Amino acid sequence: MSSRWVVMSSSQRDGDGGALRPIVGLIPAREQHWVGDGFFVSTIFSPQMIDPELISPFLLMDHAPARHFEPATKPRGVGEHPHRGFETVTFAYEGEVAHRDSHGGGGLIGPGDVQWMTAGSGVVHEEFHSQRLTEEGGLFEMVQLWVNLPARLKMTEPRYQALPGEAFPRLDFSGATGRLIAGELLDAKGPAKTHSSITVLDIDFEGEEAEASFELPPGTTTLLFIARGSVVVQGEERIGPGTLALLDRSQPGKVLLQGESGSRVLVLAGAPLGEPVAAWGPFVMTSRAELVQAVEDFQQGRMGKLPPKDGS
Repeated sequence: MSSRWVVMSSSQRDGDGGALRPIVGLIPAREQHWVGDGFFVSTIFSPQMIDPELISPFLLMDHAPARHFEPATKPRGVGEHPHRGFETVTFAYEGEVAHRDSHGGGGLIGPGDVQWMTAGSGVVHEEFHSQRLTEEGGLFEMVQLWVNLPARLKMTEPRYQALPGEAFPRLDFSGATGRLIAGELLDAKGPAKTHSSITVLDIDFEGEEAEASFELPPGTTTLLFIARGSVVVQGEERIGPGTLALLDRSQPGKVLLQGESGSRVLVLAGAPLGEPVAAWGPFVMTSRAELVQAVEDFQQGRMGKLPPKDGS
């Protein structure tokens, strides 16, 4: 693992004298690779790259920075594939993503929208650029996050949530605006339904001296991903695009972000599950035996099949 770990002083203070949660690690930007033919991504973290306990309940995150696609004759993306035991959360910043799954979920998300799919007991799905993006071309930028499910909910019924951008409460900071996607923060509540205690906040910095500060429950894993621009985290570290900061969850204190105009930070916070993680490809369970069963169930068609496309 090529992460750069930084231990910060627990006595950090903001300008008002309040304690700040220390940074315990930084994961720098990584090389990009293709997922299918439609997503040119950098994997920010995964169970293979970092101890899953350090990032629980989060598992994996891919970032596809803004990229211009030329018009094409057929949609680019990822064809039919399975998942079990966790949730996928797709943030659309530019362009459009079309989704279909074997449990009846499906739809189109565009700039500002979020798609939250609970794979649970198992789904087969596909993700492609929309027909409009395919025919006209244009910018495409997205983040996909994998969120673990507690062991007792690994086999829960699949669920699909298409969350439009206008559904997210706006949080006003000093020269910055946050969109609360999940959880409760500053007297607001995000619309996403979650299976564990999770807060997801997307912050855009608009002013030249923009700043956002807030407190999260003690004991929560807190990850700060710099999607665009440059941000000073906890008054100490200036972090560039594609970098992830991990805060100390053992200490109380607030989060302080100071970003240059045009910067964007995705804030992920959640209660760690404290359970084993067994991951193989598209399946995340708690034991090897459960992974073997997942492979068998998929091969036997027990996760369903995609319905024929309209007109086929």
